[in-house]
Amino acid sequence: MERFFLLVLGCLGVSRASADSLSPPVNVTIREVKANSAVVSWDIPEGDPVIGFAITQQKKDVRMLRFIQEVNTTTRSCALWDLDGETDYIVHVQSISMSGTSPLSEPLRFRTPREAETQASKSKDEVTMEEVGQATQLRAGELIIIVVVLIMWAGVIALFCRQYDIIKDNEPNNNKDKAKNSSECSTPEHPSGGLLRSKV
Repeated sequence: MERFFLLVLGCLGVSRASADSLSPPVNVTIREVKANSAVVSWDIPEGDPVIGFAITQQKKDVRMLRFIQEVNTTTRSCALWDLDGETDYIVHVQSISMSGTSPLSEPLRFRTPREAETQASKSKDEVTMEEVGQATQLRAGELIIIVVVLIMWAGVIALFCRQYDIIKDNEPNNNKDKAKNSSECSTPEHPSGGLLRSKV
């Protein structure tokens, strides 16, 4: 296995002498392990002129590995993606400087859980930021609907009050007109007509 990593270093144009002059990362840890992703983090020994990092990710007992390289960065963590559930992985981290690449860090071994275990580990009371955003959108939508309904009701009430005032203003005139018409059209002596109506 060491021969393979030396071959990788050779392909990168780094000699063993220059690689040994840089210390490997320390305190390599794994966190946020899920069925298909995880985050690896590390520290750099003080004084090392590090300009980037390189990570090798390998399934246990499988020769194929993934190589991740980043330069011109001070990041001290990296997301591992597209992992398989219930699988053992081995991760190494290397520092990159202008003069070359450090030796490999101590191997970090971890195992991904099953998808069902990842979902079960999420507490019922735990609220993710995505759920908070959805709840905020729902509340905003509800408030908009309430405001629109209130405006519509206010419009209906204003229209009703206006119509009521018009009806109320016209009501006494209608009563006077009705009383006037009834007095002109009939009298006790002539219930079916006016005073000037002639008999045939």
